[in-house]
Amino acid sequence: MRSTRAAARAALSLAATLPLLAGALAVAAPVAQADPNPGARDALTGTKPLWATTKADQGATPNSSAVHARVYLAGRDANGLAAYAQAVSDPHSKLYGKYLSAKQAQARFGATKAQISEVTKWLESSGLTVTGVSQHYISVSGDVAAAEKAFGAQLHDYTKGKHTYRAPASTATAPAALDGAVLTVTGLDTAPHKASHDETLPPPDAVFHNAGPYSSYFGSRTASTLPSAYGQAAPYAIKGYTGKQLRSAYGAGAKTGKGVRVAITDAYASPTIAKDAATYAKRNGDAAYRSGQLKQVLPSDYTKTEECGAAGWYGEETLDVEAVHAVAPAADITYVGAASCYDDALIDSLGKIVDGHLADIVSNSWGDIEANQTPDLAAAYDQIFKFGAIEGIGFYFSSGDNGDEVANTGTKQVDVPANSAWVTAVGGTSLAVGKGDTYKFETGWGTLKAGLSADGKSWDKFPGAYTSGAGGGTSKTVKQPFYQRGVVPNALARANGGAKMRTVPDIAAVADPNTGFLVGQTQTFPDGSLKYDEYRIGGTSLAAPVIAGVQALAQEARGGHPLGFANPAIYDHYGSKIYHDVTDRPTGRDLAVVRVDYANGFDAADGLLTSVRSLGKDSSLQAVTGYDDVTGVGSPAPGYVTSFGRR
Repeated sequence: MRSTRAAARAALSLAATLPLLAGALAVAAPVAQADPNPGARDALTGTKPLWATTKADQGATPNSSAVHARVYLAGRDANGLAAYAQAVSDPHSKLYGKYLSAKQAQARFGATKAQISEVTKWLESSGLTVTGVSQHYISVSGDVAAAEKAFGAQLHDYTKGKHTYRAPASTATAPAALDGAVLTVTGLDTAPHKASHDETLPPPDAVFHNAGPYSSYFGSRTASTLPSAYGQAAPYAIKGYTGKQLRSAYGAGAKTGKGVRVAITDAYASPTIAKDAATYAKRNGDAAYRSGQLKQVLPSDYTKTEECGAAGWYGEETLDVEAVHAVAPAADITYVGAASCYDDALIDSLGKIVDGHLADIVSNSWGDIEANQTPDLAAAYDQIFKFGAIEGIGFYFSSGDNGDEVANTGTKQVDVPANSAWVTAVGGTSLAVGKGDTYKFETGWGTLKAGLSADGKSWDKFPGAYTSGAGGGTSKTVKQPFYQRGVVPNALARANGGAKMRTVPDIAAVADPNTGFLVGQTQTFPDGSLKYDEYRIGGTSLAAPVIAGVQALAQEARGGHPLGFANPAIYDHYGSKIYHDVTDRPTGRDLAVVRVDYANGFDAADGLLTSVRSLGKDSSLQAVTGYDDVTGVGSPAPGYVTSFGRR
């Protein structure tokens, strides 16, 4: 769950015969070669969760318990898919930018009718009922006894924290006679896999107001009557940046994203998005939406609305849509809503985009911690991302809002799916845009908060406690991809000891809520009425759509040719002037802003809360000169939009 992943062989294509060069991206879950011995089984790597230990084992799950699973199909040539995805994404490859259509991709690398038929027969012969078939997976249901027969592994109950979940007691397997047709199986374990962020959607969440005073641009109004911070009077937090300020900060120039379509995925759908987006654009100087510019692709039904906090996702969609439009006002936007915040639903949304090639750029502001990600789910996500890469589709994921995750989970770790080697992980900054929309500086986003003392003469326990910051760090499960070699310092790549691993993020943009974006949304007011209102917001949930918008500008500058999976090109320009090299002390000293909030989140009836928020204090993570695990290679600077060249 994610938080407001024979004849055909004789006709192998060039992609299938490409040698896997040193440093090539590995297939997430390798499929074992078929064993010619009758009764032989192929291991489905990663299907037994790490938490399913002998110590946690509570015994066998009753045979009659229900199982709902997905069997993902490996397709014609999983290794060839990975090799071609790398080749078309690498600026130094002869195949760079030679994308396939969705139909060509499936014909070349998708599962064959024969594979689907054979896998279906195997599942049904084991006593499972096939409930759905797609290009990527076969859904099944049945009881534990049938699942154990099908996958050659006993299912046991295990304690995980304060809960008990079902999981395989050993790695699941598939018949070797299927000749590697099965990529993996999900659903054998019952631990929640959802994003944090026939049912109906709830009304919008309660209204939230920012209190003043504000700065209209960074530093325009100083809290001169309040205690100093780091030896100087701190400016008040901004009211909220708008598109004009963000476009100037990130070098948009005259580009508008014309002719480019951006997709956004989240769970559920705001019932007022079209009206809210139009109102926001009119009030804040953005171009009015053309007819058909904003579209929605929604499921026929929603599930788990209470468990997932459906209303909380409305604000996420609103932020993503309004941020993309603010940065790339001419780009088309397609919102693809998932039926719930669970992985199966989110994977389906991503699959719709790839199978229908609904967009070239996909913004995703959701995720979970790496400890909750299992290899089987990682394999399912990565297959979607690789199919997207060969079609020229790039996926952009927020890196998280809890820094190194220690304060949040007690363990240093990164977020998923941002840890995938096949997506662009977007980190966060604190952004200072000055008078005349001029870019002043950025720090890494990481906030310490100290409240005003009762006598108003000092800040309590200054600089205060950690509240939030850009997610980043080194993966424990994903090896270092080829494009990070020679860029990511060894101290980061080997932070976990042993082999070099994937480090996130890759690039960054504004995320700090204290230097955040003004967003407009219909909310529920205290009297129960629904009204449009505006407030400042942040998080890497803002950074991801901002970068998606910038990528739309870059695609327009490239003559409309898709950027595809952009990481190899992003790292290829590392160290150049097209990036702001973000550090935590860009002015040579520590920085802070003063923020005033309503105690009740709405008005002054219950008083005001005044605090100072230090910038550039992201848990154990640091934004330093060069690549870092807060901002990656940096944020886009003038020249970035044209750096991909024309084709």
